[in-house]
Amino acid sequence: MKAVRKKISSFIVSVVLVCAILPIQADAGFVIQGVCQVQTDVGGAGTVKTLDYGYEDNTYFSLRDMAMLLQDTDKAFSLEITKNAVSLNLGSAYTPVGVENDAWEDSEDSEKPDLSLRRNELEINEETAFYYTLILQLPSGDYDCFMMAADLAMILDMDIAVPSADYVEIHTQEPFGISPAALEEAGYFYGVNGVLVGDATTGEIYYEYQVDIPYPIASTSKLMTCLLAMDAVSAGQLALDETVTISEAAQALADSGDGVVPLKAGEEITVQELLMGALLPSSNECALCLAEAVDGTEEAFVQRMNQKAQELGLSQTTFFNCNGLPVYTEDVIPAKRQNSMSAGDMYRLASYLLKVYPQITDITSMKEAKLESLDLEVKNTNPLLHNLPEVTGLKTGTTNRAGACLVTSLTADDGVMEHDLVVVVLGTEDSIERGRVSGLLARYALYAFEAGTGETASEADVQTPGNLPTNAEAAVERILRTARKR
Repeated sequence: MKAVRKKISSFIVSVVLVCAILPIQADAGFVIQGVCQVQTDVGGAGTVKTLDYGYEDNTYFSLRDMAMLLQDTDKAFSLEITKNAVSLNLGSAYTPVGVENDAWEDSEDSEKPDLSLRRNELEINEETAFYYTLILQLPSGDYDCFMMAADLAMILDMDIAVPSADYVEIHTQEPFGISPAALEEAGYFYGVNGVLVGDATTGEIYYEYQVDIPYPIASTSKLMTCLLAMDAVSAGQLALDETVTISEAAQALADSGDGVVPLKAGEEITVQELLMGALLPSSNECALCLAEAVDGTEEAFVQRMNQKAQELGLSQTTFFNCNGLPVYTEDVIPAKRQNSMSAGDMYRLASYLLKVYPQITDITSMKEAKLESLDLEVKNTNPLLHNLPEVTGLKTGTTNRAGACLVTSLTADDGVMEHDLVVVVLGTEDSIERGRVSGLLARYALYAFEAGTGETASEADVQTPGNLPTNAEAAVERILRTARKR
């Protein structure tokens, strides 16, 4: 693995940034206007307007103010902002509109902003990116966009430090970096069920947090469903181009509130399209079709899922269905059950899937696809595909109990072969935090790979059972993929 200078940034802006707050009243859902003093390492300094979304220290920075401060550095960028869209071009000169680096206008008669934090349309160098932002129309009539400092630091690949409560330093010559251990100490993962970052190819573990406790996993369950479907293809039981007849049960699920893809009983769809439907838009009915194609009934397939979990040594794993939705028992007072897995087990499952069926990322790396049998366009629910070129998958999942989960795979090259890196994030509060935590840790995974840090997992964690497709087959496929890319 490449040896490079190890650097751990003091960057903990996303969790402990404190800015000067103006004395205005704000309820959850409103924004709190504030200002923060920012100093760059090339001499630029000024006041940057901030918006704290709902709560103090949940801080978003004015992109116009930041662009003005960075305009004479190698992190300069231009901006075009409309009511619900932002275009950011790196390396371009920013044209001021006359509202930059000033304090907020404070008037008792002025209307206090009530904004929604949302995934506004955002293009970076004309490529779509997925970040949550606030767009506000200023008294001048111009629009400004407010972004979390962590997200801007990742986009510009620069370091940000907070030496005091109301003061931020931007180091344009230092690359973006984080220390998960420092984030953990600061309480960043208190709202997360479990986290694990590692190299699936070698078994090296870069960082872990609460990895042995089982939690509900929602639609990330579909990774096991697709693994078993690929097993059936490998065994000759199914073929990717084979058509499957949609059952009445699959249509009923498609017609329910949990439906994603409009399947109709009696129609046919290919196994390949079912895999795309399950993995990209997270179709529950496509997962059910796969289960029925493999074992006839979902009940029989769930037994296979749990058996497979035992074969793989996933000791903190239980499946009740093939898609991750809540399941109610048939009792007079029904119990509500959900598939559960520890972060450690999820890492082992994802690692195994990538080793044995590396071609799965041919699907999970697609931002969108067309299901020809249905003449339907579907989109991938994984936001990191738009923010990091190294991301190749894998699966999102969300229920009320599971929270927002994301299993991310990335490719990294050591000069000899490609490695699959895996980031498991279970149980964040919402999709906003899921994307931010996963994005931070995905970048840390790439850094740790380059730096050669981490602890090697035990042989039991990375070996492949002998009665399944061999690692040699997966290695050949990985070498071929690397050769094709080169």
